[in-house]
Amino acid sequence: MTRKQTEAARRNVQKAQKAARAKKTLTKLPKQTRRDLGHQAAMTRQRGGQPGHRLEDRTRRDLYEVAKAKHIDGRSKMGKSDLIAAIRNAG
Repeated sequence: MTRKQTEAARRNVQKAQKAARAKKTLTKLPKQTRRDLGHQAAMTRQRGGQPGHRLEDRTRRDLYEVAKAKHIDGRSKMGKSDLIAAIRNAG
């Protein structure tokens, strides 16, 4: 591949990634999901941004760090609920 082709391919990938991110807006999520996300954010603000004791009270990033410490495979591709289940199964 030439340099010009490589740069064109990189631009195409970036354009596709941007389009994918644009589709994942909050307004396109189901009403129930938006309500749950709002509730979760309110609870986090109430705790002053600190994670709670329950796994459900923690952010996905916090759960990812717990999963990392427990050496759970596939954690980077897991969502919050998947991480919670994997952490509980790992003991």
